[in-house]
Amino acid sequence: MAFCTVLSASVQGLGVEMIRVEADVSNGLPMFHMVGYLSSEVKEASERVRTAIRNSGMKLPAKKIIVNLAPATVRKKGASFDLPIALAVLAAMGYIPEEAMERVIVTGELSLEGKIRGVPGVLPMVIGAKEQGCKSFILPGENETEGRLVKGIEILPADNLEELCAYLNGAARSEKSQREKKENEKNRQHRAREDFADICGQKAVKRAAEIAVAGGHNLLMAGSPGSGKTMIAKRIATILPELSWEESLEITKIYSVLGLVDHEYPLITQRPFRNVHHTITRTALTGGGRIPMPGEISMAHGGVLFLDELAEFPRNVLEVLRQPLEEHQIHIARNYGNFTFPAEFMLVAAMNPCPCGNYPDVQKCSCTPGQIQKYLGKISQPFLDRMDICIETPKVVYRDLNGERKDLEGEETSETIRRRVTDARNIQRERYKGTDIRTNAVLGPQEIGHYVELGERERKMMELAFERIGLTARTYHKILRVARTIADLDYSEKVKEKHLKEAIAYRSLDKKYWGR
Repeated sequence: MAFCTVLSASVQGLGVEMIRVEADVSNGLPMFHMVGYLSSEVKEASERVRTAIRNSGMKLPAKKIIVNLAPATVRKKGASFDLPIALAVLAAMGYIPEEAMERVIVTGELSLEGKIRGVPGVLPMVIGAKEQGCKSFILPGENETEGRLVKGIEILPADNLEELCAYLNGAARSEKSQREKKENEKNRQHRAREDFADICGQKAVKRAAEIAVAGGHNLLMAGSPGSGKTMIAKRIATILPELSWEESLEITKIYSVLGLVDHEYPLITQRPFRNVHHTITRTALTGGGRIPMPGEISMAHGGVLFLDELAEFPRNVLEVLRQPLEEHQIHIARNYGNFTFPAEFMLVAAMNPCPCGNYPDVQKCSCTPGQIQKYLGKISQPFLDRMDICIETPKVVYRDLNGERKDLEGEETSETIRRRVTDARNIQRERYKGTDIRTNAVLGPQEIGHYVELGERERKMMELAFERIGLTARTYHKILRVARTIADLDYSEKVKEKHLKEAIAYRSLDKKYWGR
């Protein structure tokens, strides 16, 4: 009779649950039985493990083998338990010394010939192993570069079961070419073909986009088809500030769980830009499933979520954005647990003002008042209140396209705009040092009172705007946040009257189209 325990890990949402793989080999009716609240793919591991062990030159005796994955209250899914099950069984039979598995966590899928295949979610597993005080992590060779993103824990890559068993028995590990990449992975980033210099005219819209990126504000663009809304939105990705190491790791962790990282260059060094089609479901947007996985909202964390043709989205899909836009998190409840995914993203939306797109030009618009009202009615007032900046994109005139206007000579490039955005973000980073605040967009009411000080003239202006425009408490605070960002772009310590005027102007679109 022999018994051995090997540590592994299971990704639950973005969290990690440590799993104890217990193997017991004893005399009795020959069998390979597994227990512990297992999904079908985990139950199938018994056949993969037995065949992989046999094809690796080792024999399983005709004995009773029981494998338990504890705790039994946690649902286990995926093929990442193949390798820890195999090592637990081999250690119980004496093929591997038990002391070699102390404070070691194992993950990996086994092929029938004994090769070790890559698995998703390695980065959060390694982070969790380090936090639990483990000294080593055995993982597939495909996931080596991803595992080495975490410092302070030994990474032991393995390509097949036979070589791994030989190493655990004291054999020298073959020095294969290390897959560690240079720290300067950001130089590998592809240069975007899009540039703000490609956009002729639309200076007011480009200014609004710059302010939105500088402060992390939500942006709504409305205008007729062909006015450049989508073109501007896609170029927003070219002026986003660079990611810090912590932000890169946080975003890579999300994509690792989804199995979307590059095995050679796993670290995500560009801010995500997610372009969502209007046929998307609520679950795909927010995340979910039997064991919830991140959705598009979380995949846009730290970057931009772009909704083109906003009014074409089902209203119930748009309404689920309200809570994450306020709390910058998405909460999913299941009967066996609650899951929280990060959702600190910048929402950019583009829409036509009516089904034909020509409203309010009554000469060209072919829509009835009822059709226009129904179309705009898909955007609720609470959703509209959560858009910090609303701007109309006017039609492009021929002179702009033909380059006849002298004031359009030498359109600003994305790099020029990005430098100003970076300066504004650096000002915010210094201002909010020591707090959880990253940008002006996430300032709460109390923080606004502390960081956005208004003089007497500015207070009277806001009081007048509040009464005449009919602002809500939410839109009032939105204006102050945007004004704070405009002041940062102006390198001004205080929010002045001109900054407030520009911020208030970005609330005029909802009055024009919605009359709210």
